[in-house]
Amino acid sequence: MRSRGVYLDLSLAASGVVLNVLIASFSWGGPSAPTWVVLLVALLGGLPLALLRRWPGHAALCLTVLLVLYDQFEASTVDAVQILLPIAVGVLARLRGWWWTAPVVVLACVATGLNLADPGIAFTRNAWFYTVGIIVAPVIIGRYLRGTALRHPPEERAPLLDLLMAGGGLALAVLGSWPNWDRSALPVWAAGLLVVLSGLALGVVRRLPGAVLLLESGLVIVADQYASDVGTTMQILLFVALGVFATRASWIWVIAGYLLTCAAAVITIVDAHTEITTWRVLALTTMVAAPVAIGGYVRARQAAARHTAELSAARTRASRLAERERIARDVHDIVAHHVGAMVLRASAALYAGADGPAGEALGDIRATGHRVLEDLRGLLDVLRDPGKDDIPSADPADVVRDAVARMTAAGLRVELDLAPEAERAPLVVRASAARIVQEGLTNVLKHAGPGTDARVKVGITGGELAVEIRNGPGAAAAGELPSTGQGINGMRERARALGGRLTAGPAEDGGWRLAATLPMKTGRECL
Repeated sequence: MRSRGVYLDLSLAASGVVLNVLIASFSWGGPSAPTWVVLLVALLGGLPLALLRRWPGHAALCLTVLLVLYDQFEASTVDAVQILLPIAVGVLARLRGWWWTAPVVVLACVATGLNLADPGIAFTRNAWFYTVGIIVAPVIIGRYLRGTALRHPPEERAPLLDLLMAGGGLALAVLGSWPNWDRSALPVWAAGLLVVLSGLALGVVRRLPGAVLLLESGLVIVADQYASDVGTTMQILLFVALGVFATRASWIWVIAGYLLTCAAAVITIVDAHTEITTWRVLALTTMVAAPVAIGGYVRARQAAARHTAELSAARTRASRLAERERIARDVHDIVAHHVGAMVLRASAALYAGADGPAGEALGDIRATGHRVLEDLRGLLDVLRDPGKDDIPSADPADVVRDAVARMTAAGLRVELDLAPEAERAPLVVRASAARIVQEGLTNVLKHAGPGTDARVKVGITGGELAVEIRNGPGAAAAGELPSTGQGINGMRERARALGGRLTAGPAEDGGWRLAATLPMKTGRECL
């Protein structure tokens, strides 16, 4: 990539040298100037372009100094340097800020004025206009391109569309004007070249809308002066460029482009015999406003399409994040359940009187389990956002049976009544019921302790899936038993998310009763 940049710099320098050589008349202050002097002068006039990409300010300053020197010595390549100086100033305005551009513009204007002023001839208002215009015009283009590059990211390349624009513009320009090429003050080839250039310029209008708009405006004015019969067709191309410009530029620049196009249209349409009326002025301004309105509409549609695409991408990302959160919550529920059962069993063994190395190992297991559950609780506090799609990978009935088996192994005497018709409930409802059973049995073991009788009943009642967990009075395990950190609140949250309800409180026999009802029809099924 670095060698490619050096090659481009050398190509620019070579182009500048070739331009100087072509313009030079092989003389230095007269025909007697040696050829090597003319070639040296041409070489010096083109070499500053090698600095144009990396140091545009230095390149513009070099050309400014050369322009003054060449003008004083009447070098034949002064015109070539005068052509290259506005290009360098425009590139400087595109690549650098005003702190570099402004002083160089002033110096370039002074150098251009010295070059255009002839001895003994008054420097008139028109001369000042051209002196400033030659330098200021490329500066305006450069600043516009700089602002466009900062506001808009690089667009997706569409060379086919550019080719279609160029081909369509060329076809319209040629077919609409070729019978009138021989009626102009220009030679036929010159009129044709003017028309072809105007049509082909649309091929880059998406990339450089401001530059193409200026080019089309200039070509229309030139055609009005020397080939008025082809000006009407070229004016259509100017309107196309204005419409594309309106889709890219800010409204300040669009207004400037609109005024420029109006001025070009007035120059083309109005002549010494044209009667200016309010109706004609209104018609002209409305005609020029039409491409601006179309460009504004296209711009709004493009912005809406980008907004829709951004929203769709945001929804996709949110859906992926939500899925990851659901997986994390299920992992938490599963791990917390198993770790809790492990710690409770270790606590029960310690309560039963285990001592010695076995007691130390069980105590270490219990302490480690406590830390794991605390870490999991902190993780769940961040990710907790229960929804209706919390579906575990295992079958809910197997989850219930596994929970009963583990609690039985931990010391509870659990009786399970799992009705076969419960399988008719939606999977999301059965999954939530399984989580409630897991947490409910964990609470029984935690609060009532091993040896407690518990009864789990899952069935359908009145169109709802009913879950009931009862336990008789028991002796709680000694010491602080582990908790997942959610308990009754977490179970109630799950039931509420499905439109159900959960109650928990003392039972008639002195034990504890937990009951949950979950509607069979979820919001997803209703849709």
